[in-house]
Amino acid sequence: MGMVLSFVRVTPKQLDQALEDPELAEELAEDEDAASCYLDKAWAGIQFLLDEAEVLVDIYEDGEALDEEATLFGWDPDQVAYAAEAFAEMPADKLAEFFDPKKMSEQEVYPQRHLWGADDRDYLVENYRQLAEFFKESTAKGAGLIRAFSF
Repeated sequence: MGMVLSFVRVTPKQLDQALEDPELAEELAEDEDAASCYLDKAWAGIQFLLDEAEVLVDIYEDGEALDEEATLFGWDPDQVAYAAEAFAEMPADKLAEFFDPKKMSEQEVYPQRHLWGADDRDYLVENYRQLAEFFKESTAKGAGLIRAFSF
C-alpha cells in the first residue's frame, strides 16, 4: 500500500471535539460517508511542486496534531481557506511547470526508489486539481478538515 494521504471534511464543531478526543478524530477520518480527497501516493510529489513554486502550504505538516502518532492533523476553517486561496493563485497548469523528474528522483521524493518520469506529471496535476477543488468546496462550506496519513 505505501504511505498515503487524504483529507476528510468535518464541521468546525466536529474538529473542536476531535482536538479533545483522538478516538473521535480517528472515527471521523475513517467515515466513508464524509466528503474526502484521497491523494494516494501523489502527496509528496504535490508537496515538491508546491515548495518549488513557493506556495506556502504544507499538506503534510500544516494543521494541528490530533493523535500522539501525528497521523491525523486538524485544519481549522481559516487554515483551509488560506490553503484554498493559495491553490487558486497557483492553478494546476502553472504548478505543472515546476515538475522536474530528474530533481525529484535525485531528492528521493516519495515514493523513494521510484524514478520519476514525464508520465508522472499528469498523475500529480490531476491529484492537485482534485485537492484544490476540495479545499475550495470546503471553504465555501466553512468546513474544517482532518488530514489522515497512513502507511
